[in-house]
Amino acid sequence: MLQRSPVGRVDTPCRKLLRRVWLILVLCLVAGPALAAPRPLILVMGDSLSAAYGIERQDGWVSLMADRLTGKARVVNASISGETTAGGKTRLPELLGQHDPDIVLLELGGNDGLRGLPPTQMRANLAAMIEASQASGARVALLGIDIPPNYGQAYRDAFTGVFTTLAQRYEVPLVPFLLDEVALNDDLMQDDGIHPTAAAQPRVLDNVWTVLAPLLETSGVKLARRQE
Repeated sequence: MLQRSPVGRVDTPCRKLLRRVWLILVLCLVAGPALAAPRPLILVMGDSLSAAYGIERQDGWVSLMADRLTGKARVVNASISGETTAGGKTRLPELLGQHDPDIVLLELGGNDGLRGLPPTQMRANLAAMIEASQASGARVALLGIDIPPNYGQAYRDAFTGVFTTLAQRYEVPLVPFLLDEVALNDDLMQDDGIHPTAAAQPRVLDNVWTVLAPLLETSGVKLARRQE
């Protein structure tokens, strides 16, 4: 009995070449996204100034930052109103393990100052947070803050000096005063005189951007030059 060859199963050189080309195209389409460099992740550890206290969360500077970085970086806002450096120190290890951030923005200390806690204690807590972040492979930026004059000049100097000392010791970028050009403008501050309004948030973000932009560019993020 004669057997017929299965139709279409003859492998010609041309057919083999076409299959190989098709396989390469499929592999490129599948592997392309996986091989692309992941977007860097920014972890914000802050208090009410970063948690959008008294305003809509989407109006806060952290949300505005996320909007500005859409498609270029990811943002996790772990800020809690009322947070102290002690609280941040306790929470940070789990957050580092969970999110594996590339950049950590530390905006803590304001509540330590308002409670009159020892600056030495604040310094030790922030130092521990910087060390833990750097040990995880993240780069750190400090966002400094000030306290009202009624706390006395000696205490204020010791308080603000913590940020300068740590920035120098650990060689991390520093925003000396997060609320620069905001805190003394009554139109940009809420009635409590401590928290900025929604209208002030873009200015707060601009203050942060001075240290964040270089960190992002070092991570390979291409940022458009902002016009003043």
